This record gives sequence, structure tokens and C-alpha cells, in this order.
Amino acid sequence: MLLIASFIGSITILPCIDAFGPPRLHPSSGWGQPSTEAPIGMRRSTSIGAASEGDVVTVDYSLSLPKSIDANEEAVPDDLFDRGEVSFVVGMGNYLPGLHETVRGMSPGESITGAKTEAGFGPRDEENLVIKIPPEDLPEEMKDVQVGSKLFLQGGVRCTVVALSEDGGFTIDANNFLAGKYYNLDVSLREVTKPSLSGSSYSDRHQMATFGLGCFWGGELAFMRKQGVVGTKVGYSQGRKETPTYEEVCAGTTGHTEALRVIFDPAVITYEELCRKAVAKLGSSVYLLNQVGADQGTQYRSGFYYHDDSQREVAAAVLAELGPDCKVELEPAADTFWDAESYHQQYLFRGGQSAKKDAEEVIRCYG
Repeated sequence: MLLIASFIGSITILPCIDAFGPPRLHPSSGWGQPSTEAPIGMRRSTSIGAASEGDVVTVDYSLSLPKSIDANEEAVPDDLFDRGEVSFVVGMGNYLPGLHETVRGMSPGESITGAKTEAGFGPRDEENLVIKIPPEDLPEEMKDVQVGSKLFLQGGVRCTVVALSEDGGFTIDANNFLAGKYYNLDVSLREVTKPSLSGSSYSDRHQMATFGLGCFWGGELAFMRKQGVVGTKVGYSQGRKETPTYEEVCAGTTGHTEALRVIFDPAVITYEELCRKAVAKLGSSVYLLNQVGADQGTQYRSGFYYHDDSQREVAAAVLAELGPDCKVELEPAADTFWDAESYHQQYLFRGGQSAKKDAEEVIRCYG
């Protein structure tokens, strides 16, 4: 297997090393797996209105790196998620995992200053992500690199040449700049909306939608970028087996399709707009049966799964515009949406792709 990398302006090929590929984030980083410990400096509230898992919260927050970090290093990256006043479902993706952890237990009007929270990339991985490249694996044009040279690996992962070897090889460090580092987090909780599920309603101000768009990674990131979407998760719907696993669904024996659950504010984005975004994401695959792009099988079938008659009517009208050859199924959403394994949740965002609202970068399906 080969791995494409770029060195300054040129494109070269390096032999693939197992540690390369999408960044492998440490479980303790909280990405997709809530930490068991509260961020340092955090205070807990026992108020009955305190924010908890599944609540829709509106917060105003800011991040800064500790002053101990070299001023010559990169500033706080601002390309992955929005800052300032934002709304999200606690425990349901987007924004720094430590923000979700900090908000849990806070009450409206409460503020926390100077909470110390992991930057989201876990500790440095010296064993797997600091790697010596032997000279025999290097094409000729790669043998003039210097310490500090930047390489861009599969999935856009950046690494830095940190040492040169006497034999002509070199050592790279593929750890993220923020691995092993912490943010200082200031956050004020403005509002908490408790869920009250009924039909398509998630709360008295929010609704939910369910779509099948083939591989759920890219579809989830596309919805995360939409204004008015406050929560997303990926999972399995429309099947027969309870608690299906990814491997079982991929085998095509459970009847499930890879699906997306989207929580949204209809005052900002309508269900019709979400349906049209889904159609745009599918592209010409709307005319393929049990296939989206190169992914084939019943688990990759596309579908609009409505939660009430109003959604059914809207979805039917949108799909009718595609003509009689449209293969997107229209069915009532199954009673149970089975959450996919934690490592699938917000997968592309955790791999370093932007989830900022209105982001326009091309979504890469490999992380």
C-alpha cells in the first residue's frame, strides 16, 4: 500500500507505515468517548435546571493556550469548529469534547473561567507516531529534507522531520501540534432546553430527522456544517436485529442501513432544506439501488426516514422532483435508532476536517 505525501511544492510517494493514515486519537482525549473526569478547575451545580446529557445548550465560550507554550508555535487553530456563542446537544458531537464535559452540571447564568481541558488530541504517541524512515524507502527527491521540513500524509495529517540519520534516512513526528497540550477554557451557559421526544420533536424548540446517505461519515460532517443543526450522531436504522454491531450491519444480514440522526432548530433551517442537502450529498447516487458512490450493499442504501406525516409529505415532494427512477427509499423511521460504535461518531471531524458552520472545504471520506 502506498501513501501520498507532499514535501514543500512537490508530490512524492512514501511506503505506507501502519502508524500513518487518519490521526488515531487517544481514547482519553474525549473525542467520541466522554472522559470520566471533569476538566481541571470545573465546578458542579446541583440545580434542577442543570445541563445534562442530551440537553440542547447555548453557551458563550473562548479558548486559549497556556502561556507556557512557545509563542513561536502555532496559535489556537480556529478551522475545526466555531467559537463564541454556539448551541449544541450535550454529548452529541461538534466542538471540543472538553466543552461538553465542562457544561455538564452547569446551570443557566453560571460561568466558569480558566477550566483546563485537553485540546482533544490526547497524549503524545511516541511509539507509533514518531517514526524513522530508512533511506532505502525514500525516492531520490526526498533525500534532501532538513529538520523542520513539513510532510502532508494521507488524510491531510501533517508531520515534521525532527531528526536526520547518518545513513541518509530521517525521523518524522506525526503527532498533532496539540497532542499532550491543554486549552484554558472560559464558558458561560446561557440557556438549557430539555428534550421532550414526540414524533419529529426533540424538544419544544428542536426537531429530529433521520437519513440514510451511504457511508455515514461524510453525511454526518455535511450536516454538522449546516447552520441550525445542533446535534448529529451516526448509527443503524430500519433493520431487524437489536443492538447490531458495525460488522453485522456490514455483512448485510441485519437489514439495517447506515443512518444519520440530526437534531435541528426549524427556526434556522427547515426539514425541507435538510432533505435538499441530503439529495445534494447523494448526487447521482439517487438513481442507484443499494449503492452510494462506490459503496454497495443494502447497508448503504439511501433513504429518507420520516418521523411524522409532515416530514413524510415534505420528503415525498423533494424526492418526486427526482423523477420515477429515483431509488431513495421513503419509509417511517424505525422505532429504535441504534447508535454506532463511539469510534464512528464525528469520525471525519475527529480526523481533522472542519465542522465549522458554512465550511466549504471538500469532504474527504478517508478521515
